[in-house]
Amino acid sequence: MEERCVKAYLLIFLGGGIGASMRFWLSGVVYTFLSTDFPYGNAVVNISGSFFIGLLMSVAEERFMVDRLLRTFLAIGVLGGFTTFSSFSYETVSLLRDGQYFFSSVNILVTLVGCLGATVGGILVGKLL
Repeated sequence: MEERCVKAYLLIFLGGGIGASMRFWLSGVVYTFLSTDFPYGNAVVNISGSFFIGLLMSVAEERFMVDRLLRTFLAIGVLGGFTTFSSFSYETVSLLRDGQYFFSSVNILVTLVGCLGATVGGILVGKLL
């Protein structure tokens, strides 16, 4: 395996651990202020992660020449470990399974629209830098 490829895997591994730890921390902070009746923590993580990936990629591709390994570490590693669409999917299915149709619908709407909007917002902010 090529040395650059090995470095990329190691950086993704390291970044994923950092991102997952950040996700756990931020979700915990959110739940200290809001109830656990709705997956607020995952919504905050997904929306903020979507904003930051939009910002990062906009800045990295349009403003500064960011090394491919650094971009891999941040986008795939840190932000990939940080965002929680797998958890989003599971929690939505759990809400549906529990008969919480309203909350499952709100979760889908808030997360998808919020994440898409945050990604566009990150791109727009990145263009202003």
